[in-house]
Amino acid sequence: MQTQKYSVNQHLIETLLVWVKSGEIAIPEIQRPFVWDASKVRDLMDSLYQGYPVGYVITWRNPNVRLKDGSTAEGKKVLIDGQQRITALTAAILGDYVVNKEYKRIRIKIAFNPIEEKFDVQTPVILKDKTWIPDISEVLNGTVNSFGYINTYLQNNPDVNQDKVVDAINNLFNLTKKQIGLIDLAGDLEIETVTEIFIRINSKGVVLSQADFAMSKIAANDNYGGQELRKAIDYFSHLAVAPEFYQFIKDNDADFAKTDYFQKMAWLRSENEDLYDPSYTDVLRVAFTSQFNRGKLSDLVSLLSGRNFETRTFEEHIAKESFEKLSAGIGQFINETNFKRFIMIIKSAGFISPKLIRAQNALNFAYILFLKLREKGENPANIEKYVRRWFVLSLLTGRYSGSAESSIDYDIKQIANKPFEQFLEEVESADLSDAFWNASLVQSLDTSVSSSPYFLVYLASQAKANDKGFLSKEITVGDLITYRGDIHHIFPRDFLKKNGMERGKYNQIANYVYMQQEVNITVGNKAPDVYFSEVLEQCQGGVLKYGGISSLDELHENLKSNCVPESIITMSISQYDEFLKERRKLMAEKMRDYYFSL
Repeated sequence: MQTQKYSVNQHLIETLLVWVKSGEIAIPEIQRPFVWDASKVRDLMDSLYQGYPVGYVITWRNPNVRLKDGSTAEGKKVLIDGQQRITALTAAILGDYVVNKEYKRIRIKIAFNPIEEKFDVQTPVILKDKTWIPDISEVLNGTVNSFGYINTYLQNNPDVNQDKVVDAINNLFNLTKKQIGLIDLAGDLEIETVTEIFIRINSKGVVLSQADFAMSKIAANDNYGGQELRKAIDYFSHLAVAPEFYQFIKDNDADFAKTDYFQKMAWLRSENEDLYDPSYTDVLRVAFTSQFNRGKLSDLVSLLSGRNFETRTFEEHIAKESFEKLSAGIGQFINETNFKRFIMIIKSAGFISPKLIRAQNALNFAYILFLKLREKGENPANIEKYVRRWFVLSLLTGRYSGSAESSIDYDIKQIANKPFEQFLEEVESADLSDAFWNASLVQSLDTSVSSSPYFLVYLASQAKANDKGFLSKEITVGDLITYRGDIHHIFPRDFLKKNGMERGKYNQIANYVYMQQEVNITVGNKAPDVYFSEVLEQCQGGVLKYGGISSLDELHENLKSNCVPESIITMSISQYDEFLKERRKLMAEKMRDYYFSL
């Protein structure tokens, strides 16, 4: 017989708010601050007043855990859907402050006009108008009685329809007696089941990630510093993007500013490096995987609840150990030395700009690997080599682009249980064979997508080699990527279009180079054999027209470093396909040499 997975009940709003205030329902302050604007809060109040449905809120009861003395502690409910609605209710009805998108504490004041039975956001005009109740929280927070309030209102507005106003104000006082649906999910449900229920119930099809579940579990824990840990994760990811947020934390969260976490992330206040700006999901994943040797965040949710995977029970000591390990992992993640050394290693592989990084999970795992190898006491020079190689291997093979969690879980278990050099050799033999370099990679370069991981690895190989831009004498590809460089076409796009080529054909990776804009303007829409005849002239003492290259040796070197076949010099439209095939092979060869040099 199937057991009921959840209960559905209607509760008075005042009951729900009492539970929130007492902590019976924990509202985790997860990454998303209060994003509703004040007009949406107003609309919610109006819907409640009119008796319209406002949807369900969903809670998931933390499982009961067994304590050391054999007794059982009952888990509290964690709000997993409806945070914005509950926050709106506490703001409008109880007068609580909310933290907005800019992380500022603000009051949202909703006004009510009993004559028109209309809600609105408080404005200076409303404040001066006696027909308005300027802030409904002053009526609904339980400090005034309806009889006295109605009398005062009628004295201030003697000409109104008294019966109508009395009814309207009484209805306002009864707002907290309105009901809201509460779906309470059973504490022993697996996270996959909870996710499935959440998706089915949520008519908007919103997916709540397992990182959100983990943040909820962390934030709801009072015993092991959950709220501090949650803030450390959230604040670090925010500071990485906006260093100026440091002063805000210092000014507005004095308790957190005293913690070790805050001291450890203080270096971010003057850090403008944006190669790796991790989200709270990234921070969680790296810290968890590096500490627990597991890749599935659903396991973290279970462990933070005290799950014993063997007995399928929940034990307090497992929850305690899990919080301690996760805290240690967060500490390692946000450590300035670790973070900066890792960035330095990635840059040393030629990934000098965020423009070259489009695979966040590959970057995350590279950091996991860095932390894991440091923990195992690996030689620092080897760590640099292994992290560089693994990162590039991950990009070239799309290792974490599909079912990333399964790949991460498999890889971390291998790394934890055998020497990394052995595992790397096994993966290289399987995934980077001669067939990969000579056929598969060449075929993968047959695309027009400039953000393709293969093209980005190719550009990183150029940046690492300090190659010069196409037809540039001094300006490097690295300079062009970092500053004002643009991707241009070797066979000019306009030239190919005029010769009947379609978009997917003329926009080909094998036709792309980083080229100075002024060189590209001079090339215009000329066929390669036309503009190269002029380049040859300048290499033989003619006027410098295309960049600063002034000798044949410089030209040959430039073509070689940009993987452009020398036959380009005499090519026109009929050789375009031949050119693409030849250049793809040269690019793949360059990437192979680059990879084994890392």
